[in-house]
Amino acid sequence: MPEYKKPESDIKEKLVAINRITKVVKGGRRFGFAALVVVGNQKGSVGIGQGKSKQVPDAIKKATEVAKRNLIQIPLKEGRTLHHDVKGKNGSGKVFMRAAPAGTGIIAGGAIRSVCEVLGVQDVVAKSLGSSNPHNVLKACVNGLRSQISPKILSSIRGKKISEIVQKRENK
Repeated sequence: MPEYKKPESDIKEKLVAINRITKVVKGGRRFGFAALVVVGNQKGSVGIGQGKSKQVPDAIKKATEVAKRNLIQIPLKEGRTLHHDVKGKNGSGKVFMRAAPAGTGIIAGGAIRSVCEVLGVQDVVAKSLGSSNPHNVLKACVNGLRSQISPKILSSIRGKKISEIVQKRENK
């Protein structure tokens, strides 16, 4: 039988948050942990996952497995930034992300920075508005990135050439 290698070797994972959960029982307190992880291949794929367990490493492992199952593809401009300004929302977590010129770097905080690093975005300016809860911010960020439309997709929808769409955007 041929041996198949999984393409997970190039996947980078980043731990965003760990919460300690306490359950009070007759004998005292029982501690559990919830981990929030974001994974990506730094070429336009990203996934988020959440895992719970009695020990931290197990929670992280579960979260990573969930995140790898939930990978989505995001179109990137020149493989380094976004195509246009993006607004994302999840609950009260709101995120605003803007494409930036080469050499800017990732100007973002906490959860958004983690997503950008594993996604492969090198130049972006982002702001988290509303909730600072990492769960909401992460989901809002992914929702915003998912709503992004590349000129290639837009041209196929409208039945025009890519050059026509990009040219009109630049002449504005």
